[in-house]
Amino acid sequence: MTDENTNPDEERLIKGLGLAAQLFAGLEGSPPMPDELSRHTFGHLFGDVWQGPELELQERSLITCTVLVALAREREQLLHFRAARNLGIPREKLEAMISHVAHYAGWPVAVSAARVLDTVWTEMDAAGADIST
Repeated sequence: MTDENTNPDEERLIKGLGLAAQLFAGLEGSPPMPDELSRHTFGHLFGDVWQGPELELQERSLITCTVLVALAREREQLLHFRAARNLGIPREKLEAMISHVAHYAGWPVAVSAARVLDTVWTEMDAAGADIST
């Protein structure tokens, strides 16, 4: 629904910010980001790409986690493993993904990812975070 006072870029940004709030619920603050990168992140990435009809939200999350494991992006894994849990993806599924990636991207990235996953789950358990359904 486009209101005559809202432009499409603003709508995408609002949708993207809403989705990011859902994905990263429970995190304090957000990392500093230049304005243009922030606009692309929340308006395009989370406002468009993450909300396309071709894939379910959980599928997008699992794909994102898989790529981050394969690329050894531990800092981003901290965010996206949390997002996966917030979307209801069980730890066992993420562990299975990590084991699968180990065979294609290497054992070191898998071992690191397993350590990050344990950190995220431990922190979220301690905070009383429930897995979404």
